[in-house]
Amino acid sequence: MKSTPIRIAVLKFSHETVTFLPSDTTVADFTYQGSPARGEQLLAHEPRSYVGGFVKVAREFENVELVGIESPLDSKRGSGSGWITEDTFETFVGRMEEELRAQGPFDGVYLSLHGAMGVRGVPRPEAEIARRVRAIVGPTARIAATFDPHGNEDAEFLRHADMAFTVKFYPHYDSYLQGERAARTLVRAIRGDYAPAHHTVKVPVISPTVLQWTGASPWMDLIQRAMVWEAREPDTYVNVFFGFPWSDVPDVGLCFQVLTNGDAALARRIADDMAQFAWRSREALLKAATIHRIGAGVALARQAVAEGRTPVVLCDHSDRSGAATWLLREIVAQDCANTLVAAVMDPEAIDALLAAGIKPGDAFDRAIGGRVDDSAGEPLRIQGTVEAVSEGLRRGAGSTWVTVRFGQGNLLVISPNLVQIIELSELRERGIEPADYAIIAIKSRVHFRRGFHDSGFAPTILLVEPEQPFLGTVRLEALPYRHVTLGDYYPYGAPQFG
Repeated sequence: MKSTPIRIAVLKFSHETVTFLPSDTTVADFTYQGSPARGEQLLAHEPRSYVGGFVKVAREFENVELVGIESPLDSKRGSGSGWITEDTFETFVGRMEEELRAQGPFDGVYLSLHGAMGVRGVPRPEAEIARRVRAIVGPTARIAATFDPHGNEDAEFLRHADMAFTVKFYPHYDSYLQGERAARTLVRAIRGDYAPAHHTVKVPVISPTVLQWTGASPWMDLIQRAMVWEAREPDTYVNVFFGFPWSDVPDVGLCFQVLTNGDAALARRIADDMAQFAWRSREALLKAATIHRIGAGVALARQAVAEGRTPVVLCDHSDRSGAATWLLREIVAQDCANTLVAAVMDPEAIDALLAAGIKPGDAFDRAIGGRVDDSAGEPLRIQGTVEAVSEGLRRGAGSTWVTVRFGQGNLLVISPNLVQIIELSELRERGIEPADYAIIAIKSRVHFRRGFHDSGFAPTILLVEPEQPFLGTVRLEALPYRHVTLGDYYPYGAPQFG
């Protein structure tokens, strides 16, 4: 006997908003060749991530039709951009609403979201998207979503949607898996085999993302506890939202959501258990990594080179614009040799170099980086020789890199946008062999561990930030929050919990 045909709308609006950055995120940032996308183009655009996992499993069911609703893909500037303007939000969500009405009715909706979107004038944008979708598809349609663990969420989203599935690992290894879970559970719910019951608990803990690596305790222990609950209780899903402190929004901070098949009491019991475990572990969670000031970190890197503990990764976790020159300046000041710096953002310099017809072997003498805001510092003059000009596409936008050889065998990558090197292949595809360098200076929080730590490539890893508590610092008390009262959160106040 064949199953009843069902129609599922697929939408995506995902952005990790760094609200303290000076430049707003506009319609133009989401508009480029291939974005917005709809139909099969949307369904096929990320085959190894959330949407790819959702589409693969949904299409394994009989009589399931997926409809790709026009959606913006990732911003050209990644998380290197500030508040999304209200006009941008209304433009894209308005198009989604129009298309949902035109293409409906739908039995279900899948939303590929992030959770840390910040929109001017919209306090909880993901919940607002769910509310508007619900108003169109009606009370009987099922709505499921996938999220990044750095989402800032509370109970509001699940007042309008039925289900949420959040990545557990940082680096984010399981986005495809969460897409698969969302598809399987959504189809089951539509066909009456899954009755979503959920419970949400916020815990008053706020933490910088660089501390949240799940490859070591205590964050590993938190995720392990969630996975044990999922193994113990069939049809149970435990979401751990680590929180994203760079979004100045009212639902910032640690949060737990639990989804069960019709058992609200079980959902509450598990959510309470997870929350209490996190609260007991709060001191350890905030001491999960050692952060060095840049000067001390570079000195430690030089010491590691002298002792043969190479390659060394110097990771500036705090640069949110990509243009910061603090680490590069210290590498020059301490006369480091055989060092790869990947990368410093300077689109104006790249445009000028390309306009001048720059080519490998040309002399290079130019001030690079800085200028974006105080956190980027001042431009730094680099003298050397152009090594390569590599062109490619990333997120649909031009991404020409210019590499410059300078000093004692050093190589500087100049990029047009924030570059977070995650995999060694990202360098090798550009003709850069990371194993040729004693020190590799990059800009990343935790994602880089996928390529540099988990592979065993780098025996020495040093996390650094500038002396000043600029945007991106672990010293959150220095940031100009307007919508968040830090005293309501551990470790900045004495909140009561449990």
